Amino acid sequence: MSASTAIGLVGESLKSLLEGEMQLTPATDVTLLGPDESHGNRRLNLFLYKVQESPFQRNMEWQVAPGAPGRLDPPPLTLNLFYLMTPYASNDPDTGHTNAHAILGEAMRVFHQFPVIPDAHLNAGLRDAREQVKITPSVLDLDELSKVWSTFGQPFRVSVAYEVSVVSIDQSAEQQRPLPERVRSIGVPEVVAPFAPPVLERMAPTSGPAGTTVTFTGRYLEGWQAHVALGRRRLVDGEAIEGRHFDATLPADLMPGYHQLQVDVAHLTRTTFFFEVTP
Repeated sequence: MSASTAIGLVGESLKSLLEGEMQLTPATDVTLLGPDESHGNRRLNLFLYKVQESPFQRNMEWQVAPGAPGRLDPPPLTLNLFYLMTPYASNDPDTGHTNAHAILGEAMRVFHQFPVIPDAHLNAGLRDAREQVKITPSVLDLDELSKVWSTFGQPFRVSVAYEVSVVSIDQSAEQQRPLPERVRSIGVPEVVAPFAPPVLERMAPTSGPAGTTVTFTGRYLEGWQAHVALGRRRLVDGEAIEGRHFDATLPADLMPGYHQLQVDVAHLTRTTFFFEVTP
């Protein structure tokens, strides 16, 4: 879709749709003028009063460029267009604005029957667009309508608002980038630990009087720090291990029975041992 003419092409397509599908006698012209611009006594006018970026398509992904499968297009600028539809006709001496109301009703029927602009009325410059051009009624209260008419210094006329979406404006071809190569094979990485993790194997002895010194034995312990706790009491706190074993001395005030020793080596391995304090 052309970046410089997309909005104008939508207006031309709406004009073509209305002129081709309205069934009025005599035929009614469709204009795209401002409310303060005159053009005969009988017509239907579409005034573009607001252009807004689409909030739902603001974060679109890059897409394959049309006709260039090896290139990606950046997300386009997507817009919603808001039109004010206003009928103009000479007043009838007896029924007043009924002629204008008839034009408005027929135009609304056309937009209701064709919520998507058909290809027969779509400007050729829009037919390669990725999105359909949809027409939906838009709520515009009396206060907003009055502000529009007062801005142009014109007396109020009954009008209906429509939203036309989405209008995509593509970025220049210079913003394209090549499509990444397809992944054709997936390798299986070899995961190798930089060291052998410490392993605790046993504690000896497993029973004895209070104050006994116990020895913990394992593999790959050398160089790591040992932590041994009995409840909230720390028996060994961060002492470096030399060789394959390290010691801890139990408190001399332990009561007879089983006591739980929590052993931690460098926060890499944790093991619980039970020691029986004998009388």
